[in-house]
Amino acid sequence: MHPIIKIESLSKKYKDAELYSLNDFSLNINEGQIFGLLGPNGAGKTTLISMLCGLVKPTSGHFTIQELNYANHASKIKKIIGVVPQEYALYPTLTARENLHYFGSMYGLKGSHLKDKVVETLDLLGLLKFADKRIETFSGGMKRRVNLIAGILHNPKVLFLDEPTVGVDVQSKNAIIDYLKFLNQNGTTIIYTSHHLAEAEDFCTQIAIVDQGKIYAQGTPSSLIASTAEARNLEEVFISLTGKNLRDAI
Repeated sequence: MHPIIKIESLSKKYKDAELYSLNDFSLNINEGQIFGLLGPNGAGKTTLISMLCGLVKPTSGHFTIQELNYANHASKIKKIIGVVPQEYALYPTLTARENLHYFGSMYGLKGSHLKDKVVETLDLLGLLKFADKRIETFSGGMKRRVNLIAGILHNPKVLFLDEPTVGVDVQSKNAIIDYLKFLNQNGTTIIYTSHHLAEAEDFCTQIAIVDQGKIYAQGTPSSLIASTAEARNLEEVFISLTGKNLRDAI
């Protein structure tokens, strides 16, 4: 398969930090994969995603997305990636439809195409009958689904997901995962971070376990489990590689 993201010797050290958040990190993510970046708090996942989304500049190293780099092709990259953050990127006093029309217009969508896309995605995620209700009246699961739609209206080639199902009910979680699988089957490469390891084990086609800014292991969920002594699931692989120490920090 063809790599859609190529990362070579990427490092990041924040100002006044003692340690590197990401240290000589190299990774290829192939087109069509659902790639899970898993690791404890402070492992470097957020720093990596922030760099891939163009929000943070590397200290050293480089990467490309669909053979493009931010130095020369920032506007092109922004058109082919979608980002769904853990925090809700929605305006609470606007309706779901108003929010999605606003975010769609930011991606250059307009007119009947935007209207139809908003209706289609709200319907697919069971929200069409709430389209004209304010976001502040929505449950957590409903907000998560609208948050997802806001990041995929422009049909991105690459979708970055940060904890897409955190704090939602089982029904909303299933709806979100099913829709993400639908997007993937229709050509979207997904990069996913989560602390829900059972979900990642079922959802991801490839996984990298990251800690201290480096990759500790990479492979399919089944191969990682098979290669770890006495591991019965991905959570036990994760603990075996990253340890049981708490990662509290201020």
